Amino acid sequence: MGVAPKISLRPLTEGEQKQLQSVVKATSERVDVVRRAKVLLAVSAGCTFTEAGKQTGMSRQGVTQLVERFDQRGLLVLLLTAGRGRKQTYTPQDRERILQEIRRAPDREKDQTGSWSLSTLQRALRLTDLPHISR
Repeated sequence: MGVAPKISLRPLTEGEQKQLQSVVKATSERVDVVRRAKVLLAVSAGCTFTEAGKQTGMSRQGVTQLVERFDQRGLLVLLLTAGRGRKQTYTPQDRERILQEIRRAPDREKDQTGSWSLSTLQRALRLTDLPHISR
């Protein structure tokens, strides 16, 4: 027999219950969001963390972490947490600078071209304020 978890899911409000059920029924919702909603509904219905995990393909530890986050943040746990995914390569200022350069007509003398290509744009940006820009 498993060890009883040190944490438990706080009671769901009626609004949270309805929203979780609508997420589970939605056909256009992302799979990971539906999985998290199913776990929360299963645990609130009385399933153990292990049983809820087996129903949704999540580990007991993953269910425990989800329940902890739900107790702290509520339904925001359905969304991806901050810090996940690829980090931004360029800042918004860098992107604006790149777009500014693209919008400018190339100078035949300075840029040695009559139209932008990735190579000529890269060369022009590297000569100015973005020395490490890639294609």
